[in-house]
Amino acid sequence: MVTNNSFVIQGGRILPVEGAPIDNGTLVVRDGVIDSIGGPETPVPADLPTIDASGRWIVPGLIDAHVHLGVYEEGEGWAGMDTNELTDPVTAHVRAIDAINPADLGFADAVASGVLAVNVNPGSGNPIGGQTVAIKCVGRTVDEMAMVAPSGLKSALGENPKRVYGEQKKTPSTRLGTAAVIRGAFVDAQNYQAKRAAADDGKPVDRDLKLEALSSVLRREIPWRQHCHRADDIATALRIADEFGYRLVIDHGTEAHLLADVLAERQVPVIIGPLMVSRSKVEVRNRSVANPGLLARAGVTIALTTDHPVVPIAHFIHQAALAVKEGLDRTTAMEAMTINPARILGVDDRIGSLLPGKDADFCVWSGDPLDVLSRVETAYIDGVVVHG
Repeated sequence: MVTNNSFVIQGGRILPVEGAPIDNGTLVVRDGVIDSIGGPETPVPADLPTIDASGRWIVPGLIDAHVHLGVYEEGEGWAGMDTNELTDPVTAHVRAIDAINPADLGFADAVASGVLAVNVNPGSGNPIGGQTVAIKCVGRTVDEMAMVAPSGLKSALGENPKRVYGEQKKTPSTRLGTAAVIRGAFVDAQNYQAKRAAADDGKPVDRDLKLEALSSVLRREIPWRQHCHRADDIATALRIADEFGYRLVIDHGTEAHLLADVLAERQVPVIIGPLMVSRSKVEVRNRSVANPGLLARAGVTIALTTDHPVVPIAHFIHQAALAVKEGLDRTTAMEAMTINPARILGVDDRIGSLLPGKDADFCVWSGDPLDVLSRVETAYIDGVVVHG
């Protein structure tokens, strides 16, 4: 086992993702960063220890761009459930980073299955649920794990918010009410921005954490992460995004394939999933592992999600294998678990592929990761062994 973060791995099949696979490859890691990558002819520094990976596959750490790891702790019941602040339909000011428990058992499961980074979202009970955070899956505190905070602002359309607040006899109890709440919040944020811009007499404007968060979306600093399943809800998401001009990401997108041409034309990415679930509610009745392939072939940028713990994070790679079985291109499947989510989260300069200058976050697999019999033998984050 390598204990430092400078070494060479040789002899395996390397999947850089951004570049063709390399057989009998060489990966040089120095101080936790990828120094060089290439074939057997790649120079090997004499001062670094060498690891033989013959017969193995070296794959970038997988990235699940929509999970509830650490805020919906497994085996803890209500005590570990901090996913939804269901006391107000608009909670743009709450932050997932403030509720993540790095000791959640799901993080160890993630690393053992090759998932080395995730985006933790608040839940979908509110029309506006709160701020997301992109983190690596190992650390003593979430502050050590965080890469981008916030990495987006979570919003929900469809069944969940109308059910939650309808049961409370409060707005919103319908889809049109949910859309109105979201639009009203953005108008409030526009007014807040105008008030701050007009404050030229030196008198301070009282801060509002909700409106500051929404303003960062209006300024296109972070994306709007829109939970929606049905095609009509996706159309509403596009309509509101057109009205306010923010960067839109579709989360779940169960029926996104029905609007694939529109999403491709507008370059709206879809984080699709979870795929290995029952038809537990009306809006997921058209769920299918064939849908990622339909989207990708239409030109939509896709990433995959387990929505952990809806589907346990350990089955992230298995969802991809099933999607490939039903028509998703193998190369696209790997991109949907690596570089595509990295780009959506704004961390592709650090992770998502194996290139010089990027963090040494990768796994040594016993074989093809899309083969259900393959397993992660060793996982590295910043060049340090975190599993194996």
